[in-house]
Amino acid sequence: MLIRIRSKDGNFRFELQPTDDVSVLTAKILETASNADPASIQVSNQPRGGETLLKTLKGRNLQQLGLKHGDLVFVSYKSLDVDVPAAQTPVNGDAVTAPAAVTQPDQPKRVWETVKEDAVDEYWRARDGKIPRGRDARMCRHSANGMCDYCMPLEPYDAQYQTSHGIKHMSYHAYIHKLQPGAATATSPLPPLTPLSYTVKSPCPSGNHPPWPAGICTACQPSAITLQPQTYRMVDHVEFADHKMVNEFLQAWRGSGSQRFGWLIGHYEPYEEVPMGVKAVIEAIQEPPQESEVDGLSLHLPWEDEPRVRALAATCSKSLTIVGQIFTDLTPDPEDRSLSLYKRHPQSFFFSGLETIFAGALQQRHPTVSRSSSSGSYGSRFVTCVISGDKDKSIAVQAYQASEQACAMVEADMIEASVDPGQVRVKEEDQSIGRYVPDVFYRYKNQYGIEVKSSAKPCFPVEYLIVNLTHGFPKAENPMFRTLTFPIENRISLQMQSPDTLFSSLRQANALSVVDSRQGRASEHAEQRKILVRMLSDWHLLVFIDSMGILSPEDVQAITRAATADNLDDPQVLDDVVNRDGWRNLMAITAESAPAPSRSTATPAGGAFDDDIPADILNAIADDNGAGPSSGGGSGGGRARICPHCTFVNEHGGSDCEVCGLPLG
Repeated sequence: MLIRIRSKDGNFRFELQPTDDVSVLTAKILETASNADPASIQVSNQPRGGETLLKTLKGRNLQQLGLKHGDLVFVSYKSLDVDVPAAQTPVNGDAVTAPAAVTQPDQPKRVWETVKEDAVDEYWRARDGKIPRGRDARMCRHSANGMCDYCMPLEPYDAQYQTSHGIKHMSYHAYIHKLQPGAATATSPLPPLTPLSYTVKSPCPSGNHPPWPAGICTACQPSAITLQPQTYRMVDHVEFADHKMVNEFLQAWRGSGSQRFGWLIGHYEPYEEVPMGVKAVIEAIQEPPQESEVDGLSLHLPWEDEPRVRALAATCSKSLTIVGQIFTDLTPDPEDRSLSLYKRHPQSFFFSGLETIFAGALQQRHPTVSRSSSSGSYGSRFVTCVISGDKDKSIAVQAYQASEQACAMVEADMIEASVDPGQVRVKEEDQSIGRYVPDVFYRYKNQYGIEVKSSAKPCFPVEYLIVNLTHGFPKAENPMFRTLTFPIENRISLQMQSPDTLFSSLRQANALSVVDSRQGRASEHAEQRKILVRMLSDWHLLVFIDSMGILSPEDVQAITRAATADNLDDPQVLDDVVNRDGWRNLMAITAESAPAPSRSTATPAGGAFDDDIPADILNAIADDNGAGPSSGGGSGGGRARICPHCTFVNEHGGSDCEVCGLPLG
């Protein structure tokens, strides 16, 4: 096969075999290079970016590298300070292998080979993702065991299948398969993805001038940007495990009229409705400290409790993490306040420029680990959900992500929000702060239906920077957290979290009398354990217990694992919890914090409470009251009588005290 080589020495063509070792390619490159250091030779499938040291590919043949007939390989290298020894120079046209590329000890693994991907990525890498099709009764002419073009499986990126099934964006793993078939497998030598970057390279790769802003050249400056809608998405679907969590989140807006923000706690799973799809499953909403207003809100970032909440989420039976954000944008209809205004529609905007920039900044902080990227990470699965009014003026959820181009422009500090929420403004270049803004263009169809290219300065539509996602609820809800009764954090004006609230909940669940399954085998003990573990299966309660500092991290992890177990009816689910010293200490504090019983209920009739009052005091009180005006007569002609239990003077003729209700005689 013919392999083309392009380096600073020129363009070259070599006749090679697919089974040739990479050392043969190294020798061919050394033939054309002038005074090259074999250990510094780098190859890439693109002119800039994605370079890989050729010495790290030793032991593999050209076919394993994914090279085909006619492929163009870009080569770069460093020159030696001294001449190459004659032993490494080709003699009589015979290629001599470079010793440095063959005899060197094993090099460390490349970046993308050392990263640990999410479980959903491991799931799809183990599958080809092909879409099965049944036998076509009209077109197939073969036997049941045969296959033809009309019934063979489709690729996961098949455009006709996506159009017929209403899929607007292909999935992330389908996009990888489209770029380079077979690149999604673990044996792929060169990753097909390179993260976008619109910043000036510093220092310059050429080394011919000082770093920006003192100097700039074509080697370090970013190229012109042409905005275009993203054809794939990192997450295809957002699924709320329980509809109650969304309703409880809305209670803050219903109770105060102010907007609300929360972090989405969940995990990622395969989404079979889209070929090789990924969905974000939301298990809880954590509300950080915020200043809510009727028309917006303010957050304090970085979030102080984020490390603690992340650590707690990771200890659940299925490891959780922060997968996105959710906020409300609700305005009651002035004519009917039970309805919400329809503000986000095609004639206004779906996702404002300010929200897009904020989402892009958060996505930059939450990159997705990927073995298909030369940097070990690509894009982000951080999602954004907006609760607003729909066309029926009811409350609905919408899910979005900022595109990769949006994230790169946010990283380069190139864009900002404009007065029009449907527009994004391109910033001016400012060398004093090191901001370089290349030319930005976008394509659209004019009034004649012709696609034209226009400058994006000063503003352009925000639709070029967003990717919309689907959302919904499962058909059979099975949330990880079964209870949602504990007060929600940071709702000072509506509800408060306090130790007394926790202790009261534990007493109501009879936590003081719960023992492990070996000691309490009776049915009433088993029922008590079920009630307690379901009460503990509340995300907000677990976060509050962790914040109190009473229990050690190991004790909190044990409670979290038990509260998020798949089967809460298991009699042994609480055994590891109730046998811990930290739990016993918590139960002791719960018992000590119990309110004192009231006198009316604690002392029965004829009790000994009156023994605490000396007899002479009772007689003196009786004498004083007997001499008073009330002794002359009372209700029904009776005299005033002192209650021996509460010392209240009763002037009626009844037999019971008016205050405590206990007998007077």
